[in-house]
Amino acid sequence: MSYKDSRLKLLSGSAHTELTSEIASYLDVPLTAASIGRFPDGEIDIKLHEDMRGSDVFVLQPTGPPVNENMIELLLIVDTLRRASAGRITAVMPYFGYARKDRKDEGRVPISAKVMANILVSSGVDRVLTIDLHAQQIQGFFDIPVDHLWARSVLGEAVQEMNLDNLVVCSPDVGGVKLARAWAKSLRCPLTIVDKRRVSGDTVVMENVIGAVEGCNVLLTDDMISTAGTITEAARILKEKGALRVIIAATHAVLCGPAVERLQNCAAEKVLVSNTIALRGALPDNLEVVSVAPLLARAITRIHREESVSALFEEVKTA
Repeated sequence: MSYKDSRLKLLSGSAHTELTSEIASYLDVPLTAASIGRFPDGEIDIKLHEDMRGSDVFVLQPTGPPVNENMIELLLIVDTLRRASAGRITAVMPYFGYARKDRKDEGRVPISAKVMANILVSSGVDRVLTIDLHAQQIQGFFDIPVDHLWARSVLGEAVQEMNLDNLVVCSPDVGGVKLARAWAKSLRCPLTIVDKRRVSGDTVVMENVIGAVEGCNVLLTDDMISTAGTITEAARILKEKGALRVIIAATHAVLCGPAVERLQNCAAEKVLVSNTIALRGALPDNLEVVSVAPLLARAITRIHREESVSALFEEVKTA
């Protein structure tokens, strides 16, 4: 449906212009004209070239690497919109940075996710649209509506197209069991877990798999791949335990440090990731990117029309 005569505005930060353009194509709405540059000293300079008064604005800006740069840019865009009298500002953050620190798990550490939530709300954001938060309780850090989508619907379609027989879903560690259980339920297959044991502060040894994987095709799931150490080690253990094929499915491809090299040389036949973060530079040969643009476009449509977004959650449950 076309929104050419509506109040809907789609504005892109510089973090992932490709995804924004893809969403704009699905919505059949032009991108809002804006200039986002840098002063000689590196400070961010923003200028909007359209009237935003009373508009329903969706700003797409995942806060992946460089996290601080992308977050500050988002905050300045929001402030620009607020001062331009935008009617409603929705921060579309497919990847929410600083989500790892969602609680005080030891002394003298910050709750970074709460700090980011406070800053976003204070800057003038009216609503947040995001995908696969590292911890679901982060939604409670906001005093504004948060629409939390799951990439499992689009990644699951790619998995089902592979027609894998005797499929088993596996979590790479105990912390990922909830996500893996949701995958297992939607694919109607058994759940297994790799038992990760830490032997020292910087050494992790994985030795056991809880559940049967011998002679099975295994889908190894996680919400993000950062350095890829845990998930590639889990893939190795699964192959040693007799798994036929190992497929990795993860939402956020952060891919920092040795991640690309590890994935390139890992035991997984294929690594499925979404495009919540812009992928730059050399990528592993076994990496396949699945777009979340249709999912975000449907969510934006429903939010703009003041319709229920929970219907998109139902799509995941019945996938």
